[in-house]
Amino acid sequence: MPQIRVSLGFARESEHELEETAGEVIDGMTGNADFPTPPITMLELQTFLTAFTAALAAQAQGGTAATAWKDQKMEELITALRKLANYVQDKSGNDLAKMLSSGFEAVTGERTRSPLLQPEAVRVENGNSGELIMKVPPVKNAKAYEVRYSTAAAPAVWVMGGLFTGARAMRVTGLTPGTMYTLQVRAIGGTTGYSDWSDPISHMSM
Repeated sequence: MPQIRVSLGFARESEHELEETAGEVIDGMTGNADFPTPPITMLELQTFLTAFTAALAAQAQGGTAATAWKDQKMEELITALRKLANYVQDKSGNDLAKMLSSGFEAVTGERTRSPLLQPEAVRVENGNSGELIMKVPPVKNAKAYEVRYSTAAAPAVWVMGGLFTGARAMRVTGLTPGTMYTLQVRAIGGTTGYSDWSDPISHMSM
């Protein structure tokens, strides 16, 4: 059986992807009985992530000092993730399911990537007037997400609601207040290009 290893690819991810990876690890390792004594607590990791996100926002104002501060906070976050990745590697016992439950990705030495899983546990919330916000746990190997919606008046007519790089807050705008919408989301990436659409979920736009 080939040795399964935790991927350290997050060190080469974009800034946004790094934020998502840290969020997945926080979600996966919080209360995870397989990893009871991590070298970095999830509260500490959240602190590193929050500082990095704030530094990214500050960088938007420009200036070399802001960029240097962002780079420092990014390195601190990556260092924390590396420590956690090594810990997960040691505690996983070559068990892929256990390893993936941590929120980290795994590499096995094989270059073939699995098809994307169907998004699950989709939630919908109201945003501003005429706006619905879809949220879904990130799908492994997804590079983006696509949303579509329909109404009870035209259930067979799907309208594309947009492409999103993050899974945590997909804002569908331009909706009619007081109208019930049925929404679905699918992941984009992997070897198949697209996952299956998620199970439909209905919500009224306010």
